[in-house]
Amino acid sequence: MEKKINLPITEEKALSLKTGDYVYLTGTMYVARDAAHKRMMQVLDEGKELPINIKDATIYYMGPSPAREGRPIGSAGPTTASRMDKYAPRLLDLGQKAMIGKGKRTKEVIDAIIRNHAVYFAAIGGAGALLSKCIKKSEVICYDDLGAEAIRKIEVENFPVIVVVDATGNNLYETAILEYKKI
Repeated sequence: MEKKINLPITEEKALSLKTGDYVYLTGTMYVARDAAHKRMMQVLDEGKELPINIKDATIYYMGPSPAREGRPIGSAGPTTASRMDKYAPRLLDLGQKAMIGKGKRTKEVIDAIIRNHAVYFAAIGGAGALLSKCIKKSEVICYDDLGAEAIRKIEVENFPVIVVVDATGNNLYETAILEYKKI
């Protein structure tokens, strides 16, 4: 099924999504990769507040290339999500509702998705130049010293993703294999 969703992803929206749905996201999301996630965990361990509002947030696992003239961002393809697996359950438990990356997730992340009625989307790897056209604004909001791994706030319009793990734990990487075996 094809759906258009305005961000943020609320619990209600997450519960309406099913594995395999094609979704076009419009609104505000954050960009963060490994180094930023590690730093967010350090901040939490120190008892401080996160530099972003994690409630109902969508985090895109991406490290952009430098922007071409006249563009808000360079190539914007997804990075491998498993690199954030040790951090994701904690952020989901704090209210994050969606993640965008590529590749499989651990059982711990899937359990946290189910527990928190969240969703994991995949973006198409290798399509960073095309995905960047959906990004209308980009600004570094913290951890500027991390360069491409700084946390960014981006505005997207009709950003294409597919639901890989839905709020009930259905996993496209598993169900697609079963469907393929039937053929």
